[in-house]
Amino acid sequence: MKWTGSAWMALSRSFIDYCIWGWDNLPRTVLMYYANFLSSPEGYFHTVICNAQKFRNTTVNSDLHFISWDNPPKQHPHYLRLNDMQRMINSNAPFARKFPRDDPAALDKIDSDLLSRGPDMFTPGGWCVGSGKNGSDPCSVIGNTTVIKPGPGATRLETLISALLSDNNFRPRQCK
Repeated sequence: MKWTGSAWMALSRSFIDYCIWGWDNLPRTVLMYYANFLSSPEGYFHTVICNAQKFRNTTVNSDLHFISWDNPPKQHPHYLRLNDMQRMINSNAPFARKFPRDDPAALDKIDSDLLSRGPDMFTPGGWCVGSGKNGSDPCSVIGNTTVIKPGPGATRLETLISALLSDNNFRPRQCK
């Protein structure tokens, strides 16, 4: 059976080994089928995983992206702007698309408000122990590089992952 989905995905090492070695020839057969498709990444891995008995029940049906589509969806999503910020945050998705090239306002707001990242600076991690006062880079002083300090984004991601793995969402939304 043919399946399609997002071109963004996380794949396990064991599944990739199966796609490379294909001990039952399914991955090669599906690869030949998708060889001439325009968007084969949106179908190849989905079709293989949903037709391979060993991997069929290992899928989580989410690409972890916030995307704003028309209803019904058109070929391309809406450009995300400042007025989409609250919906992006409320989605708990760690990724979002599509942002306009000529309007960096939403990305600048994500940098400053969600990532605490100043202009031309890295996103500070738990190892950044500088003060950050007066616009200085908190990562100019490095502390213990093994420190992990989960912030509000980690809490949002935990909420999303818990919802995706809940009894109501996990099994019912897998390959049928």
